[in-house]
Amino acid sequence: MSAEPMRVVACVIEKEGRFLITKRMKHSHLGHLWEFPGGKIEAGESLEDCAIRECREEIDVEIKPLKLIEEVRHDYPERTVHLYFMLCSLESGEPRAVECADWTWASPLEFERYEFPAADKTIIANYIQASVR
Repeated sequence: MSAEPMRVVACVIEKEGRFLITKRMKHSHLGHLWEFPGGKIEAGESLEDCAIRECREEIDVEIKPLKLIEEVRHDYPERTVHLYFMLCSLESGEPRAVECADWTWASPLEFERYEFPAADKTIIANYIQASVR
């Protein structure tokens, strides 16, 4: 495992009480799992610029990053990731699976139907808990 964690932005995009989630490509790390769209931060790239670029590349939509809502560092057996969960608004476009296997809008109460990476478990639990109040 490398000493330096992989820095990743995850875009939390909400619309009418549902969240945009994407299914990872089968050949990618943690392939087949569902996640918030996003990806690796490139050298010299801000969190906001990464969020915008990744949403264009992965699902062909324009987003507006609003704020950082959570940071998580998680150790997987093969690598460590530092995730930055950014709350974003969908500005334009209809999602389509470009660099992901699939996508859907899901309410927090539907999240249990999808398998998410371990690093996402805290934010998923927080959204589920907030929905049942």
